[in-house]
Formats: sequence, structure tokens, C-alpha cells
Amino acid sequence: MADWLQHTLGLSEHVFHGNSIADWIVAGLVAVSTWLGLSIVRRLIVARAKRSADSGRPNPVRLIFHLLAHTKQFLIVALAVYLGQEDLVFPPKLQHIVDTAVVMAILLQMGLWAVRALKFYLQFKELERGPDRGFTGSLDIINFVAQMLIWSLLSLVALENLGINITALLAGLGVGGVAVALALQNVLGDLFASLSIALDKPFVVGDRLVIDAFAGVVERIGIKTTRMRSDAGEQIILSNADILKSRVRNYGRAPEQRALATIRVPYGTARETLHAIPKLMEGIVREQPTARFERCHLKGFESAWLEFELSFFVQQPKINSLLDLQQAVNFRIIDEFRRLGVAFAYPTQRIVVETPSTAVASWNTGS
Repeated sequence: MADWLQHTLGLSEHVFHGNSIADWIVAGLVAVSTWLGLSIVRRLIVARAKRSADSGRPNPVRLIFHLLAHTKQFLIVALAVYLGQEDLVFPPKLQHIVDTAVVMAILLQMGLWAVRALKFYLQFKELERGPDRGFTGSLDIINFVAQMLIWSLLSLVALENLGINITALLAGLGVGGVAVALALQNVLGDLFASLSIALDKPFVVGDRLVIDAFAGVVERIGIKTTRMRSDAGEQIILSNADILKSRVRNYGRAPEQRALATIRVPYGTARETLHAIPKLMEGIVREQPTARFERCHLKGFESAWLEFELSFFVQQPKINSLLDLQQAVNFRIIDEFRRLGVAFAYPTQRIVVETPSTAVASWNTGS
């Protein structure tokens, strides 16, 4: 085609940067045709990918359509330029720049494809597992670490294509990495702690935790910190490394939660009533659909009352459910005690006062 243009239009004598005008026109036509063709194909693939997303196609086919649909324009432009300049003659330095730019575009697109494939896989696993709070909590951590590995490898390949000696670079990074690791040991400690939480899963999003003096529900497990929402409403932010060093009480995995109640009655309570109190407490607890009765015993003899201890479990171990159950049981105890005429004991003190006449009589008798 270049020969035809030179012969027909007489462009053979006009040279621009080492190539005839006809060669430049042909290169431009090839580049534009390639860009248009690839853009049209990309549009068709995007439309096909939207249809295949809801279809029953195998996951590998859906993944291929998904990746092709997310091909960036800079790759299409780079390929069009590369194919267009194939028949042109450039100086070695300029040719090296063009080839390097095309390789960088391909490597960048490969990195974006790898990230998209990773997200596609994680989303598929999330749908496959269903509402798995543990996987949801570790999703960001897995995604962050995998992306860091992907871009690190592609960066090394890119540096090698730029003519940088990777072996010497890695050796230098190995020496300098020690100093960096010492400077960032707290950050790296939190990062490895987040990986430990993601793999070992001592708690997940939605669990209620008590960590030292802090208590709340886990909202998010991040790369460096874990965020909890306290009962008062404020957000508690704790370092992942500090959490692993602490004693964590996880109420989110408790199949049931225990409640203890202390009931005090006066010493003057009738014997039959005292014997009936354990059975009465058992009946009150068993009335509650989410409660499991454990025991009720006369625990001890105090200075001013008899003390019973009631133990029962809530089978829906959420803090609000436990408080609701305790309130319901307490109201029923009050109602039943009032019905039976049983009084609650309260702190009292008995004081014996001797009258003066009694004291004098005692002194005279003693004498």
C-alpha cells in the first residue's frame, strides 16, 4: 500500500524523520484501524459479559469475559501504535523507548487483570460460603496482601525491562530492608497480627468482645486496627498486635450465657415458704422460652437474711437478650413474692438498749 501511495501521489521524495510520507500515512491507517477494531471488539465483549454474568456459564468462561471487558484503553492504544510502527524505521534509542512503553502498558494491564481475577475469585468464594462473617472480616486482608505480591512481582519485571539489575537491587533491598523493618516494626507487627486474625479467626465481624476494659461488637477488621462499637455508641479502635497480646473474651461464640440472681428473705419467713422457693424459681425460669434453668439453692446464712442463689442460662447469647430475660425473671419473682406474701430482706441492725433502772438493779444484785 505504501508503494501504491508513493507511485500515485508522488510522496516518495518527501521524507519525515527517516520515513516517507506514504509510510507515515500507512502506519497511521494501520494504527487507527487496529484501535477501531479492538475498541469494537471490546464493546461487544462488554455487552456479552453483562449477559453472561447472570447466565449459567462456567466460572472460567465468565472470568475470561470479565477480564476482557475490563481491558483499558491505554493497552488498545499501545497495541495500535506498536502495530502501526512495525514498517517504520526509527533510531535505536527511539525504537527502544517505543518498545519499552508498549511493554509497560502490557505489564500494567496484566496487573489490573490479576487484581480483577483475584476480586472475582474472592467474590465467588463469598457467595459460595454464604453469610460467613469470618471470611468477610478477612477479605480485605487477603485482598491487600495478594495485591501487594502482584504489584511487587510486576514491578520487578518492569525494572528488568528498563535495564535495571534486579539482582543487585534485591541485594541492596535486603540490606536496607533490615533498617526499614526496624523502623516499621510496629506497622509490620500489626500487619502480621491481621494475617493471624484472618487465618486463625479468634473473632469475626459481628462478635461481641471484651478486651481488658473495653467491650463492644466488632465492626471491621482492618490491616492495622480492629474497630468495635461499644454499648455507649462510640467506636473503639484497637491495634491488632495489642489485641493478640490481650485476653479476649468472645461472647459471639457462646452457645448460651449464664445469669446469676441473689434473692434475700428475712429469717422470719415460714419454713414451708423457704422450702417452696427453689421450686418457685424453677417454674419462673422455665416460663421463659429462651431460658434454661440450672439450679436454685439456699446458699447461706447472713447477718440479717437468708440468701438464695438462682442460676439460669439464656440460649440467645446477645447482651440485650440477656438483660431482657433477667428483667422478665425479676418481674415474675416480684409478682410471685407479693402473691405469696413473702417479703424481701433489706439491711437491718438490731440494737439492745438497757434502761437505767435495769442497770441499777443489776448493780445492786451484784453487790
